[in-house]
Amino acid sequence: MLGVSDLRFRYRRSSEELFGGLSHGFSAGGVSVVSGPSGSGKSTLLYLLGLLLTPTAGDVSVDNVEAGGLGDGERSALRARHIGFVFQDAALDQTRTILDNVAEGGLYAGMPRGEAERRARVLLERFGVDLPPERRPGEISGGQAQRVGLCRALVKSPSVILADEPTGNLDAESASVVLRALWDAAGAGATVVISTHDQQIVAAADDVVAL
Repeated sequence: MLGVSDLRFRYRRSSEELFGGLSHGFSAGGVSVVSGPSGSGKSTLLYLLGLLLTPTAGDVSVDNVEAGGLGDGERSALRARHIGFVFQDAALDQTRTILDNVAEGGLYAGMPRGEAERRARVLLERFGVDLPPERRPGEISGGQAQRVGLCRALVKSPSVILADEPTGNLDAESASVVLRALWDAAGAGATVVISTHDQQIVAAADDVVAL
């Protein structure tokens, strides 16, 4: 479902090259972890896998489609169909309600608004976001915001879920909720990739890419 071939990346021509020609396939139905020290490129690799950055060399393939030869619109469409992203800081739109933030993931994938909002409400209830859906992100805790971000990633039932340090700023209860959801998604057949320095998550993973 997801893979990289001879992957290399530089932020600037003068900066250090990352990944050194990494080739790897990420299995559907499993949890893969990207580990390594700060600055090794964990988050960058997830952004490349999510087609939010373009490799300097090599390629990323999603659903047997090599993204390197696609235009921006085609890359966006591929990402919308297949990929859900859980950002490290939730990355919610502060100007929109909780419900709209979650439903956005479905709308982006072409889902009718009514269906997207219905799924959003179900997920918010499932993950214990016991707040008025018209509340805005600036009015909720960091743990609740990360759960909202998880709901946004899951609302379209993506075949690929990328999670960048999803538990780094969470209390134990919220971290457990997020991790259980990611493992459940893998159990249902999704390809799940988590960047983390948490050795307990690394030990529980099916596959580890050490940078």
